[in-house]
Amino acid sequence: MDFNNLSMPELSEVTIGFIPLTDCAPIVVASRMGFDKKYGLKINLSREASWAAIRDKLISGDLHAAHSLYGMIYGVALGIGGQEKSLSVLMTLNQNGQGITLSNQLRSAGVDSGAELKTYLTQQKEKLTFAQTFPTGTHAMWLYYWLASHDIHPLQDIKTTVVPPSQMVATLRSGSVAGYCAGEPWNARAVYDNVGFTIATSQDVWEDHPEKVLGVTAEFADLYPKTCRAMVMAILDACRYLDVMANREKVSDLLAAPDLIDAPKQIIHDRFIGKYDNGNGKEWQDTHPIKFFNNGTVNFPYLSDGMWFTTQFKRWGLLKTDPDHLAIAQKINRVDLYTEAAEALEITVPNQLMRSSKLMDGVVWDGNDPVGYTNSFKF
Repeated sequence: MDFNNLSMPELSEVTIGFIPLTDCAPIVVASRMGFDKKYGLKINLSREASWAAIRDKLISGDLHAAHSLYGMIYGVALGIGGQEKSLSVLMTLNQNGQGITLSNQLRSAGVDSGAELKTYLTQQKEKLTFAQTFPTGTHAMWLYYWLASHDIHPLQDIKTTVVPPSQMVATLRSGSVAGYCAGEPWNARAVYDNVGFTIATSQDVWEDHPEKVLGVTAEFADLYPKTCRAMVMAILDACRYLDVMANREKVSDLLAAPDLIDAPKQIIHDRFIGKYDNGNGKEWQDTHPIKFFNNGTVNFPYLSDGMWFTTQFKRWGLLKTDPDHLAIAQKINRVDLYTEAAEALEITVPNQLMRSSKLMDGVVWDGNDPVGYTNSFKF
């Protein structure tokens, strides 16, 4: 199967929304470096201020597609935290590359581990506030999982608030929050500005976890399947380009532009290539840095990846009862469209719709018993 045997996309231009984060790179590269043209498509970029704006514009049709939080797509589809709308995941854009940042005030108080944070919180008269980027989003789930793994109840022992990624550092600097979970480069920026330190990366929580996805409405996917395939093919080419580490220097220059991330190149570049400085005396080359391709294993929309988010929604009371986790994932994750695009590019498609992962607490998630998994947690 090749692209020449696929008819041209129904639309010649699409507008894809993005948030200024390092992991918007696949969409930016596909558009700015011309990968889209090969597939009869012109990708126009639309920089958005918040995930709520991405959600609203995707629902309204102002955006054809968007760089999206995995959990946001599932939350909207389930009617959690806003208008219910059937959405679809066309592909995963990246794995890894997010972080949890704490304030320098906490560092000065001797907090440099989850256990020490637990002790510190029990000594405070008032609850501290931590920020995440969207109520059902990946960052909320990584933050909650990390806290709970250290016996800190994210709904009882702290307060949480929603802050757009690019505003996280300013919010931390002002003292409004004690910490946050967000994508890069906003954890690196806190270190650079000397207002915070990285206490954990998201890959510490779950090695090679799913992160951002290419999201569309289910209606769009049904009306314009050829356009969806063309978008996926262009972005897969971009992802393959990005996984060559030598290319990330040039892409860092691109992403630093004022109309994209609008941050100094070095702040983007170091963690982009897995070079970490946590701002608390530790430097390392991460063995699970942000990945965009990995022979296509990053991009396949595993049903178990989507199902994990619905288990966490139930765990944290966002869903009152267990849904049919598998049926929801089968509806949202458009494995069919992804498979057609990947096969046209001769990219290997996994023969299993589930994958197995061990998270930071040693618990294995493989999608086979979502209700049992959800009920296995202390809280």
